[in-house]
Amino acid sequence: MKIQIIMGSSSDMFVAEKVKAILEEFKISYNIKIASAHRTPGILKKILENSDADVFIGIAGLSAALPGTIAAHTIKPVIGVPVSGKVNFDAILSIIQMPPGIPVGAVGLDRGENAALLAIEILAVSDKKLTKKLYDYRKKMREKALPK
Repeated sequence: MKIQIIMGSSSDMFVAEKVKAILEEFKISYNIKIASAHRTPGILKKILENSDADVFIGIAGLSAALPGTIAAHTIKPVIGVPVSGKVNFDAILSIIQMPPGIPVGAVGLDRGENAALLAIEILAVSDKKLTKKLYDYRKKMREKALPK
């Protein structure tokens, strides 16, 4: 099982770091690439054609067409992470307002950690060990939230 993380530009790395931290905690293999839906569409298409990923995470700001473009080229699950900037609504709306037939799962602004967890939940559908790790992770979160 593998997660392919694709960022629209290197400036999105602060969000990808959040994804990486969760995937490494769960010992999930991943790969990170940079490809723009607008500036390097040929590179993006090659990445998608050559990927053996089970789930894709597209991280993009501004018009944030990247997750939708990824989804247009694969039938595997795609999770979009909008990146904050001067005009946050552009990125959010671009990811959540996909046309019928080409879905993209969306998480909150800069929420790379939620994208990673959603990807892990998708993988856990067919992996009981991952399911157990997710339950353990949630238990730790509950314990942190409770007063000491």
